Amino acid sequence: PLAVRTSVTSRYETVYRSTTAQEEAALDVATAREADAALRPLQDASLGSLTVYVVPETSSLLPQGISVYVGKHRSALVRAGGGLATLRTRLRQLTQVMSFTASSITAALSDRVPDGQLGPDARRHLKSSLGYEITFSLLNPDPKSHTVDWDIEDAVNRYVQPVLDKLSLVANFSVDSQILYYAVLGVTPRFDKESSSFLLSAHSLPHVINPVEARLGSSAASLYPVLNFLLYVPERSHSPLYIQDKDGAPVSTNAFHSPRWGGIMVYNVEAPASPQTSLPLHVDVDMVRVMEVFLAQLRLLFGLSREELPPEFLLESPGNEGLADWELDRLLWAHTVENIATVSTTLTSLAQLLDKIGNIVIKDDVASEVYRAVASAQSAMAKLATGHLHSAFQASKEAVTSSERAFFDPSLLHLLYFPDDQKFAIYIPLFLPMAVPILLSLAKIVREARQHKKEPTKMD
Repeated sequence: PLAVRTSVTSRYETVYRSTTAQEEAALDVATAREADAALRPLQDASLGSLTVYVVPETSSLLPQGISVYVGKHRSALVRAGGGLATLRTRLRQLTQVMSFTASSITAALSDRVPDGQLGPDARRHLKSSLGYEITFSLLNPDPKSHTVDWDIEDAVNRYVQPVLDKLSLVANFSVDSQILYYAVLGVTPRFDKESSSFLLSAHSLPHVINPVEARLGSSAASLYPVLNFLLYVPERSHSPLYIQDKDGAPVSTNAFHSPRWGGIMVYNVEAPASPQTSLPLHVDVDMVRVMEVFLAQLRLLFGLSREELPPEFLLESPGNEGLADWELDRLLWAHTVENIATVSTTLTSLAQLLDKIGNIVIKDDVASEVYRAVASAQSAMAKLATGHLHSAFQASKEAVTSSERAFFDPSLLHLLYFPDDQKFAIYIPLFLPMAVPILLSLAKIVREARQHKKEPTKMD
């Protein structure tokens, strides 16, 4: 039904072949991880491609009980056995995991699909953009009690930058950091006598963000979406502070994220062993623990969360890069489809708006941007249909840029926000004072002309 409504379908071109001698040598290793690394140079490196190697049922490459191994590049190992029907089922499950599917289309077009057709997490993903700004903020509401040091520069270079380098194909990223003092969450936590700690319940978490966001100040002057990652060191009077989920259980990471906004992590400081300890306490933040949480939240914001898989599936960890090659492909597919839909919406809105304004003049450069946007969008769709993912994504970005240039062109703005009714409202007060004596004079002339006609003409 989705394909009928959106006219978007996913189609696979499947080619079968025997393994080469080099691939056989690469598969003759001890573990699946080693095989995945050895097979990478032998694969089709183009974005969106997927290579599946069917290994014998008795192969020791896959651990006991594992039938499908998904590597961190663009390949997978599938155990033979159970006949062609079983193999076909495993391959179908594999494409659902590693490739673009109907559910991916639904998520990419979530803003244009009725709510009833969406899953609970469909609108959690960030919208496609040419760039993103990432802000790491340390919130210290009680600097009299805590002196907090965090080596954010080293942490970004070590843990965040490899992920952003991988995502550089998708968009441009900028990263900054800040420390905010006396910035509180705005919600008073509840004290729990049993655990001698303070608790933030799940229903109070949405009220935490607005008071904090007013202090951040990062999104006001930004052209691109801003992702906020906040590390909150609770004040001494509210320590330790723990976050509860909907069932009342403590959240293991002591963190939560807000869709399309960012995430907040509460970092508790151990109480001093002696009450006579001088304040402020010196706190060195464990950046490894913090960045593990923030990178997991970054994946969620980009829609890279791992779905529940059958127990016979084994997914390789992407390592320091943060996401596998096939996850990058899925992200590019989703953003390409979303970009094309955005261009269609922008140009349709522009056409409808121009139809309502009869006296508008379209400059040649605006028209050329519209033509360029249409051509780029058509090119992106054609390249998607032939499987050229990278060039399709680039064409879709060019289409978005051209369509927005046309829509927000300065020559149109003053006409869009200055319709005819506003012209009357502005000019009538100016011309009315002059029009009154002119109209009175005209009325007097007409009246005198009528009286002159009524008087009898004297005959000599």
